[in-house]
Amino acid sequence: MHLHLPAEKVTSAEEALAFLKEGNERFVRGELTPKDDYAEIRGVLCGGQVPYAVVLCCSDSRVAPEIFFDQKLGDLFVIRNAGNIVDEVVLGSIEYGAEHLGSPLCVVVGHTSCGAVTAACQGGPVPGSIPSIIKRIRPSIREGLLVDEVARNNARAMAKQIAEDEVIRHTGIQVLPALYNIRTGEVEWL
Repeated sequence: MHLHLPAEKVTSAEEALAFLKEGNERFVRGELTPKDDYAEIRGVLCGGQVPYAVVLCCSDSRVAPEIFFDQKLGDLFVIRNAGNIVDEVVLGSIEYGAEHLGSPLCVVVGHTSCGAVTAACQGGPVPGSIPSIIKRIRPSIREGLLVDEVARNNARAMAKQIAEDEVIRHTGIQVLPALYNIRTGEVEWL
């Protein structure tokens, strides 16, 4: 028996976006699609992956794109780090998703109450390698903005940085920013 995975029928960024929006609507309503046959899905995916979307999001434990977009194994190529920032490694991963896996859509998902964004907004010293994260978020800070608006700005800025990359432009992958609301579960498309 062959499982029909959404990735097999998605050929455009518009279709991918529709799948993500429909999945998020199901999540918000609390009507997730049953995913109880992971053994069979894993078997199908042993032959390769064809994720229909690349998702860059924060590593916050409350932010899980496979869940809030109600998708199965193999549907999303997910990259996570604190603050959903773009650096060379992240950009290389997104390029891989676009160039080698053929994903037509890349979504940069910030989220409400982001700790990395909060730390950047508060300023002051932070230990270890955390300053490398703060440095990439800081350009999104504007006087008088609340943390969630800075998170929106940061998602937009990271999406813009990705969209301007030569490999990304060459592949034609569409890049969109979004903001996940940890209280409501809704994804706001920016």
